[in-house]
Amino acid sequence: MTATTAPLSFSGHSLDEATLLRLYEQLLRPRLIEEKMLKQLRGGVISKWFSGIGQEAISVGCTLALQPDEFVFTMHRNLGVFTSREVPLDRLFAQWQGKPGGFTKGRDRSFHFGSREYHIVGMISHLGPQLALAAGVALWHKMQGEPKVSLAFTGDGGTSEGDFHEALNIAAVWKLPVIFVIENNGYGLSTPVSEQYACDSLADRGVGYGMRSLSIDGNNVVEVFDTVRQLAAELRAHPEPVLIECRTFRVRGHEEASGVKYVPTELIEAWQDRDPVVRFAAYLHETGVLTAEFEATLTASIKSEIEAALARAADLPDVAADPDMELSDLYAAVPGLQTLPGEIRELRFIDAISDGLREAMRAYPDLVLMGQDIAEYGGVFKITEGFVEEFGIDRVRNTPLCESGVVGAALGYGIAGGKAMVEMQFGDFVSCGFNQIVNNLAKLHYRWGQNADVVIRLPVGGGVGAGPFHSQTMESWFTSVAGLKIVYPSTPEDAKSLLLAALADPNPVLYFEHKGLYRSLSGPVPQGFTPGELGKARIVKEGEALTILTYGAGVHWAMETVASLNHDIEIIDLRTLAPLDYAAIRQSVAKTSRVLVLHEASLTGGFGGELAAWIGEHCFELLDAPVRRLASLDTPVPFAAALEQQYLPKGRLEEAVLALLGY
Repeated sequence: MTATTAPLSFSGHSLDEATLLRLYEQLLRPRLIEEKMLKQLRGGVISKWFSGIGQEAISVGCTLALQPDEFVFTMHRNLGVFTSREVPLDRLFAQWQGKPGGFTKGRDRSFHFGSREYHIVGMISHLGPQLALAAGVALWHKMQGEPKVSLAFTGDGGTSEGDFHEALNIAAVWKLPVIFVIENNGYGLSTPVSEQYACDSLADRGVGYGMRSLSIDGNNVVEVFDTVRQLAAELRAHPEPVLIECRTFRVRGHEEASGVKYVPTELIEAWQDRDPVVRFAAYLHETGVLTAEFEATLTASIKSEIEAALARAADLPDVAADPDMELSDLYAAVPGLQTLPGEIRELRFIDAISDGLREAMRAYPDLVLMGQDIAEYGGVFKITEGFVEEFGIDRVRNTPLCESGVVGAALGYGIAGGKAMVEMQFGDFVSCGFNQIVNNLAKLHYRWGQNADVVIRLPVGGGVGAGPFHSQTMESWFTSVAGLKIVYPSTPEDAKSLLLAALADPNPVLYFEHKGLYRSLSGPVPQGFTPGELGKARIVKEGEALTILTYGAGVHWAMETVASLNHDIEIIDLRTLAPLDYAAIRQSVAKTSRVLVLHEASLTGGFGGELAAWIGEHCFELLDAPVRRLASLDTPVPFAAALEQQYLPKGRLEEAVLALLGY
């Protein structure tokens, strides 16, 4: 990026003196805070700092142009958003120092936090995911008929991420009232924009998504404020997304430790001549709006405010490590539910899932279903067939083919106040949404107390000749991620009741449903709103000679095998893998003293390894034989029937049971 030689011009506006002075005060406050934080960084009071000096006009202008209850999604250098929203400085300082008075109880740093009170959602380190969240909030506003917008920041480097493109595409297709703001500051860490994109302007990218886009001077607070204020007013009346490129420059390092040796000195000097705070102050002096006396008084007042807040933060105690508190804050509280069962009907597994979804849609008017082809087509498995006729196209939404963006939009919709269910067309495709699930959904409540009310349905499993990319069962990808709940039913009754429990739960739930059971398994299912309880295993068959610990299709393999053997074998269906019913596991081990852990996923790295390790560590004295695992081969899932049968553990189950019984 080359420096523009054009001086900042603040003429041609119609802002009154009070607004101009407010803009200046809000520009000055983050500048003075940053100057103090740089000293605190050198003094070791804080450990890291991402400077926004020289970029304040973007954060301040955008935030003041919005209504106070409109959500803003921030990045590293958006201190001006927090100060313009009047977030208490002592809480900000406590946050940056890792004190309990901050927003994350010392669990995250700098600007990696949010606050529903101030309608701010902070970033995660993976650039780009916050954009889809802003689209989700905008979806909430549009569906509620609220004349509001959301606004999300990203950097020039972040526009290279797939999340940028997915979010813009979703917002454009759904015509959502969201403003995407690119802070084009010349560098992604040390990578110049010439190595980030080949178009003339990042605003050009909006054209490809059919959205309005424009490029403005990001150092001109009046231009930023006027532009965003006008666009926000238009979008409130006529929802659609807009892309704004704000041209600016990062005059300090990506973070202070990285320095700026890679930046030509003359480039920094040229942009320092366009300093948004200094130049706006000069303009206000020239026009008589700002006097030297008022400026000195204001500066002294802000500095005094900073020092007083720092003193209050310093008086706060350091964080005390408490494992019980850490674990208790992992999930949001689950509401009590009343089960209203009706008559019993015989339903197929797939129909029980559909029935559960219908009951949830009736029980929760704000529940929205999202997925590829789930609307008029009813989904590839027809689970949502007929839903559009009953619930409408707004609540049963076809999505573009972009799993990460859809999960992010669902999360944003949940943050705004709704519930969302995302259907992965095949569970295998969840890999494309992995980052949103493990870094946003899973960590949100632990980090700053925000629940993530999203259920992701995953049609999984082999035995249907679908090959390597439509047959995986990937629960072990997620069981090691704290903050997720994981459900894996094996009966029609559980398929409905546990889905209702998942949708009632305000925490993120991954709901695994085995495709092989969809139309091959039927069973009794109570009608009505019948949520079960997550975290409770089920005794499928009682016995005393050996325990088969399993879930999903493994339950039926175990039942079939045990029926052919003349042995007293207990079968435990875990049903949920997180939270896990350790008490039921131990109780069964105490009764049988032998355990075979059975699952469909490949052996190495499978969830069975965790189960076997826990039993060995906590139930060793109860065992008469080593815990044995039986799982699929350590290969991808093959296509040909003979190869797939060999891959799956079902054919080896009887041998494994007899070997363990004879140990």
